[in-house]
This record gives sequence, structure tokens and C-alpha cells, in this order.
Amino acid sequence: METRKILYFDKVFPEFKQVLDENKPEGFELWYWAEMTEEQRNEKLPLADYLLVATEKLNEHLLEQAKNARYIQKTGIGYDNIDLAATEKLQLPVANTPGGNATGVAELTILLILALYRKLPTLNKATKEGQWLMWELRPTSFEMEGKTHGFIGFGNIGREVARRSRAFGTKIVYYDKFRVSEDKEKELDATYMSMEEVLETSDMISLHIPLLPDTRGIIGSKELQMMKSSAILINVSRGGIVEEEALYHALKDRVIAGAGIDVWESEPTNSDNPLLTLDQVIATPHIGAGTKDTLDRVLQIAFGNMVKVEQGEHPNHVVNGIQEARSLR
Repeated sequence: METRKILYFDKVFPEFKQVLDENKPEGFELWYWAEMTEEQRNEKLPLADYLLVATEKLNEHLLEQAKNARYIQKTGIGYDNIDLAATEKLQLPVANTPGGNATGVAELTILLILALYRKLPTLNKATKEGQWLMWELRPTSFEMEGKTHGFIGFGNIGREVARRSRAFGTKIVYYDKFRVSEDKEKELDATYMSMEEVLETSDMISLHIPLLPDTRGIIGSKELQMMKSSAILINVSRGGIVEEEALYHALKDRVIAGAGIDVWESEPTNSDNPLLTLDQVIATPHIGAGTKDTLDRVLQIAFGNMVKVEQGEHPNHVVNGIQEARSLR
């Protein structure tokens, strides 16, 4: 088989290149967009057999130049960085890697809840600075046991979070556009509610939905006002789902008690983002799937898909309805 060219669009560094090389199948070569000059990009893009992307934006102009690409492989779940209308016009399938990052995101969700509840960043900083806050924060620190954990979105990642949350003794309630099966509800002892009921009754709310036109800004001032004043909000899905200005004012005015934010309206978020000034905010740089374990799982799914296409099969997990990979030209 002729060596197939995979064009990877996101920033790379030596350790990540090593992980990519460890997982790359024989017969494939990796090209790195971020390391190319403009001239090299113009030369390589029309020659690439596969486009591999995490968060970089793939617009119509770029996709039109990828004349030899068989399909686009997205690492992770969300694909709002890819111009789907252009892919449909070009009959270019887009596939993602569902389930590959669920464990990493689920563990980060629980970590953010616990860190907020136990004031971990504040205590870590104070202790290192010589303060001994053994008693001062106890009246405003909490345990997960006995609390209600509300979910907006209850897909693979949401359910993985629920499994871990239940182990801490929480009650699980959820809203999803598509209600899960009765068997899955029984397995997780999960109660389906309207979104308004989830917001009003939960002590902690975590978001696990894609960024779509109808989910953009779905958590704004109105929704934050519905939450308990003691509640915390965890966003590990997509930044555009939460109106950041509304969240800032809700936190500053003590409408809600805290937030764990891993995803932002623009990434990287601006250093002057007012949310970064609040002690009751834990901020991370979109690292929900940021583990070596997740990288291995996701890349195995992604590269396995490419091998399937080379064998004449359809790629798995297509999200834009175009099942047939484009023929080589």
C-alpha cells in the first residue's frame, strides 16, 4: 500500500508527537500543520489523504483545498470547529470518537466538584503562604454525600460522571433532549426532570451537551437565577453553552456559590476575563480529556477508522450523515 498522509492541524510538542507515533498504524505518515510555512501548507493540503483535528477550525476555504482528503477525523466529541455545511457540499464525511474521552472528562468533573466544595485552591495557597486555616472555612465547605447532582446532558460522558458521583452518595437527576432508556435510569438510579426542575433542585450542576445553535447560551441570567444560592456549576462541555458575563455577575453577586470552568467562549480565554478574578471559580484550560490514557484511546479509535476506510469500509461514528468516504483521486 502506498503510504497515506495524515494532516494533523493542532499544535504539537515532542511528547505529544511521541504519543501520535506510538498509535499511528503502519503505512501512514503524519504531517503537522502548525509546523508548516504558508508555502508548505499550500503544497501539502491538497495531497493529504486524511484530515485529523482536535480544536482548530476547519473552514470552507481550507476544506476546498483538501482535494484528496477521504474524510475528516475529529478527536473528541464536539465538532463545532468544523464547517459541516461545507463538508456536506464537498461530500466529505466527518467522524468523531465517542466514548474515548469519557473517563477523563468524568474524573475532572468530580475533581472540580470536590475542589470547590472543599475550597482546595484557597487552602493550598494559604497553607503555602504560612496561613493555617484549620477552622475558618469549615462552615462553607461541604461533602458530596446527600447532595443532589443535576445533569444537563446525559450521554456517554454524563452517565460516566453519574456513576462516579453516585459512589459519593449523591442523588442523580438529569435533563436531556433525548431521555435515556428505563434500564439506564434504573442502573444509575437517575430521575428524569425538565431542565428548569434540574436547575431549581440541584446542589451541583454539570453540563454535558454539545455546542449547537439551540444550546448556545442555554445557561444565562434566567437559568442561573433558578439555581440555589449554595449551588455550583461545572462546565466541561463547550464554553458557548454558558453566557460568561451572566455567570460572572451571578458569582460576584452570590446568586450561586461557585463554578468549575474547563471550557470557554473563546479559547484560550483572555487573561483579563473577569471570571479569572473570582476566588470561587476554578479555571482550567480545556483539559477534560487531558490524560495519556484518553489520548491513547482516542487515537486508537481515530487511526482505527482510517484503517477501516483503507479496507473499503465506512468510517465509524460519522456525524454529518455522509457515510461513504471520498474515493482517492
